[in-house]
Amino acid sequence: MAKLLVLYNKPADAAAFDAYYFGKHVPLARTIPGLRAYEVNAAPIGTPAGPSPLHLIATLTFDSLGAIGAAFASKEGQAVAADVANFAQAGVAMHMFETKMV
Repeated sequence: MAKLLVLYNKPADAAAFDAYYFGKHVPLARTIPGLRAYEVNAAPIGTPAGPSPLHLIATLTFDSLGAIGAAFASKEGQAVAADVANFAQAGVAMHMFETKMV
């Protein structure tokens, strides 16, 4: 399996971010071909040292890194990628990786 980890910084208006993210971005993202699972944090994010500068962490699961590449090369994936600019003005970081059980 492979994961796309999307880390969203705290926005100036968390309520507006959440309304757009869950009302528009998530439904759009769920159309990405090859998406196996889509998870987000269920509560505020913390660190061992205290609060986190992150507002939301999304974890998208695919069969492989190649599947992530194909997903975002699709018209649906391109639309999702372009949509990020509509709500993530505080910044976003994306990381892709293969997973294994240990």
